[in-house]
Amino acid sequence: MSPSNIRQQLYSRGHSGMRLGLERSIEAARALGDPHAKLRAFHVAGSNGKGSTSAMLERIAREAGLSTGLYTSPHLSKLTERVRVNGEPISDATLDAALERVMRDATGELTFFETLTMAAFVALADAELDVVVLEVGLGGRLDATNLIERPLATGITSISVGEGGRYLEHANFLGDTVAAIAREKAGIAKPGVPLVLGPLSAEAWESVLVVAHKVSALVLEPRVAADGALRLSNGETLLLRPLLGGPHQIENAAVAAEMAVAAASLGVRTSHIERGIAMASWPGRLESISFRGRTVVLDAAHNIDGVRALVRALPGLGIDAARTILVFGALADKPFASMLGLLAPFAQRRVYAPPEGRAPALPATLAAIAAGETCETAMQAIERALAISAPGDTLLVTGSIYFVGAVRAWLLGIEADPVIAL
Repeated sequence: MSPSNIRQQLYSRGHSGMRLGLERSIEAARALGDPHAKLRAFHVAGSNGKGSTSAMLERIAREAGLSTGLYTSPHLSKLTERVRVNGEPISDATLDAALERVMRDATGELTFFETLTMAAFVALADAELDVVVLEVGLGGRLDATNLIERPLATGITSISVGEGGRYLEHANFLGDTVAAIAREKAGIAKPGVPLVLGPLSAEAWESVLVVAHKVSALVLEPRVAADGALRLSNGETLLLRPLLGGPHQIENAAVAAEMAVAAASLGVRTSHIERGIAMASWPGRLESISFRGRTVVLDAAHNIDGVRALVRALPGLGIDAARTILVFGALADKPFASMLGLLAPFAQRRVYAPPEGRAPALPATLAAIAAGETCETAMQAIERALAISAPGDTLLVTGSIYFVGAVRAWLLGIEADPVIAL
């Protein structure tokens, strides 16, 4: 197949949506020679923070002199961002070759995500890396990444509590209570393998522990002191100073640090952890880009918990509401009214537009919640925000990963790949 036909066939699989279950992935992997079995992997789940944690963990491994792979989702701009080798996205040619092999050899009707996961396993196995970090796509127990039978360590960064029992993460797939969702995420726990937990609600914590004890996982719960000091399970103490902004990144860094030392066979030292956390970056997470004399702050907060974390971080950025424009777009199945209610006070002017992907919250609906201008696309929204701002102003772009990705691509002149919102 030509590269264009390979991508067209991949994107066509996005129309089938999300179908959880491991049977198709197990069958496909077997036909491909079980490439996942060749990986020494960390496995990271969570409602929010799993991408940042995975990025920090991967950078820690690089600082230890190890060759690394990283698999995450979704992408902000380019499909190849999802599969990285030694910190860099793989080439289009490498991804297309892996996809072609999956489409040729794998059996069964794979979904978009399952196809990409199998391709990632193929590409990462072919690269013969020392260690790989895998981010769960959705949930954990039935996610395609959960083919990994004996990970070095597993981690759960967070479990969303939604808003008054509503707007729980992917409740239609994972369950309609925090406890049910926690059980699904805890499905990545493996016998005798360390399971590192970030801050969880009491309900989530209890459910995770039931699953972890059932499979005899080794539960670790890092606790960070007010000064950023973390005492590790091996008895050593280090200081967490993440490059990634926001108080929530301290919590994510603690999970990454504990996972790194829990995998004792890698030989990671405290100095590697401190350097890795201090150097790890992750696009679209409180990322600041200077553009035409303005500061554009991009944050992929896409649910109520993400927005709460963003709001906690904004005072540290010195945000002046009088000189800040909120550029906001959210999906209709998110609690966009509450999200906007938290963000609106930080900006006296606002511009709204719909993200691509699933059904969006209508800009007119957003403007009725907190007064602002409406646009038809994310690109038009950022252009309008630039037009009504002055040099030195801040543009805060948030509300949806896909929305942030579109704006970021426009700012950096990147030709973005299609959005597949599952």
